[in-house]
Amino acid sequence: MWAEYRCKMAKSDFIFRCFASGSSGNCYYLGTYESGILIDAGISARTIHLNLKEMGLDWSNVRAVLITHDHADHIRAVGTIGERLHIPIYATPLIHSGIDRNYGVVEKLRTSRRYFEKGVPFELNGMTVNSFGISHDSTECVSYVIDFKGERFMIATDVGCVNPQLEQYVATAQHLVIEANHDEQMLLNGPYPSFLKERILSDTGHMSNHTCGRVLAQNYHTGLKHVFLCHLSLENNDPKLAYDTVRSYLEGVGVNVDNDLMLMALPRLEPTATFTFYSDDSHDDNTNQISTDK
Repeated sequence: MWAEYRCKMAKSDFIFRCFASGSSGNCYYLGTYESGILIDAGISARTIHLNLKEMGLDWSNVRAVLITHDHADHIRAVGTIGERLHIPIYATPLIHSGIDRNYGVVEKLRTSRRYFEKGVPFELNGMTVNSFGISHDSTECVSYVIDFKGERFMIATDVGCVNPQLEQYVATAQHLVIEANHDEQMLLNGPYPSFLKERILSDTGHMSNHTCGRVLAQNYHTGLKHVFLCHLSLENNDPKLAYDTVRSYLEGVGVNVDNDLMLMALPRLEPTATFTFYSDDSHDDNTNQISTDK
């Protein structure tokens, strides 16, 4: 179905691309072909630059980096990006303090650090950025809800437990990146030591396929058009299993996956295509459509 909705690319199109998603590194681009932001920078600056070049972009097109939390797989390149490339790094004061203490960030942030208050919206590159707290075993962890030209994009990664704000925003987002980290049985029967299994399953750990599916099914709305499953575990999950599990929950509440919405498990190490979100004003139901281009 989605291949039918290819459209002519415009510099002002609202685009999204995942560069990497998982415990080895996380990084996403959101914006337009003129300018945009990165959400997390947990892979090398060189790899990020190669991915930008594939899109016809460069560092000059990146206006800022938003950080979800201070674990290494989300902040590995912030020192280089912030201090050498002079791109602002946005985070809460607590997350910035965690970045300062993280041994993986060799070049510490000085002139590039920018602060925002959790739950207080701010404007960034034509987008309205809001945030709320997520339970995870980092100094602090936030989810971002980003509004741009009538479209709402949300990312919720490293989710230890579901809170009311997460559910409320899922029920309003058109484009959603949400964690489906593990399958409980694979984790329990897998090679991880007991303490690590307990950490992942705890309220400050990671969200499972089944929990992700339940959240989506319970908060599904007809405006939700694109769901990207993120931060899949290499040892305790499988992309097809994550996809099938979440799909079964959605179909259980009458959602016709592939017709009502697009569902995709994001790869851990490889970049995705570039997804272009836009509103077709000729349709009364304001259906969002998508095109994909490398």
